[in-house]
Amino acid sequence: MKPENKKDQAENPDENLEQYAEKFTEKKLWHKITRFAQKIGAKTVYAALLMFYAYKRKDTPSWAKKIVIGVLGYLISPIDFLPDLSPIIGYTDDLGVLSFGLVTIAAFVNEEVRKKARTQLGKWFPSVQEEDLKEVESKL
Repeated sequence: MKPENKKDQAENPDENLEQYAEKFTEKKLWHKITRFAQKIGAKTVYAALLMFYAYKRKDTPSWAKKIVIGVLGYLISPIDFLPDLSPIIGYTDDLGVLSFGLVTIAAFVNEEVRKKARTQLGKWFPSVQEEDLKEVESKL
């Protein structure tokens, strides 16, 4: 069942992720993050990296990988619930969708995934605050 309006889309994000799956490729993800990391923010980038590295694990099941693809496709897409072109609030909804995705696939975010995500995050945010990372991880 497709959501009828924006309110329904916000209440049923898992049903709406399919349309964003086609936007996801590794190349597009790295391009978006590299280009907009500072604008997106460390927490959002870290959440995206956790999802990406969980997706890359061989033992992550296909249902979880589909959620990751939809969520990261949502992040990549400039047109979503709150368009990314909007100043200040444009990535707020992305963090919400990423949080939903992380909670859903939390069982596949292990220590190796965290380590890879933190290493990559350090390239864009050399002085990232540990509290920000813990805040994201608290959703797992």
